Amino acid sequence: MTPNEANARISGFFAGAMGLRFTTLEPKRVVAELTVTRDLCTIPNVMHGGAIMAFADTVGAYGAVLNLADGQGTTTLESKTNFFAAGREGETVTAEATPLHIGRRTHVWETAIRGADGRLIAKVTQTQYVLEGR
Repeated sequence: MTPNEANARISGFFAGAMGLRFTTLEPKRVVAELTVTRDLCTIPNVMHGGAIMAFADTVGAYGAVLNLADGQGTTTLESKTNFFAAGREGETVTAEATPLHIGRRTHVWETAIRGADGRLIAKVTQTQYVLEGR
């Protein structure tokens, strides 16, 4: 799957509505960017923690998808977020996900969310459960 294919796939769904844009899709590395709009902010014009978590969840989930066999799916089983700094309205933030574990039943991905200046905004660790086809 290419970034353009993934971007077309999320169009019309929550991640697309957030403005998420994939830039790199590899089995061991997924990168996406997102411009922080007012709709994604809390007062005073900083990116809402839930928006940060949703951004990371989507990027990590796509990492899992790239490592699934035909007919398998995935769903988030667990997610943990540490917040370090604010993403500001108007700023483009980047998420980079890399695997910590790719197993038969679970995948664990770590996603770093960074500001335009490279500062670490959040670190998210998520477990994706592998679903067998029906």
